[in-house]
Amino acid sequence: MTPDELIAHYGLEPIPAEGGLFRRTWAGPQRPDGRPEGTAIVALLTADDFSALHRLPSDEIWHHYLGDPLELLLLAPDGGTRTEVLGPDVLRGQHVQFTVPAGTWMGGRVRAGGSWTLFGCTMAPGFTFQGYEHGDAAELAARYPAAAAGIAGLARPL
Repeated sequence: MTPDELIAHYGLEPIPAEGGLFRRTWAGPQRPDGRPEGTAIVALLTADDFSALHRLPSDEIWHHYLGDPLELLLLAPDGGTRTEVLGPDVLRGQHVQFTVPAGTWMGGRVRAGGSWTLFGCTMAPGFTFQGYEHGDAAELAARYPAAAAGIAGLARPL
């Protein structure tokens, strides 16, 4: 299986601003506030791309499906930073499913030495582009100086 085969199979398209390729696979009924009750996507990152730092107003559950591990840099509202790895090796600390709390800055890439990863994200209430906040490298590096190198590698201008 190759990234090109997965792109064709799922009909993946570029994720605006964030990076990577995706397709929405489910959206629940619309709520009174205009957001869907929930959403799910399937997404692909290759080693030459990344999911730019961003934050969302709801928890987001990331799911690892196929390919190489995915590293997620997380910058918490309380100033804490950590990196979590999504992948198949759960007995060595990787996650097949990981929840990023609302308001946490997140960005990800295929783990060094890997080629590609197929993953999914689920949210409830669902994702809308109005809720997406794109990270600014300088502002985030100033707030999270211990993670400045990781921030620089996961930031892109809008």
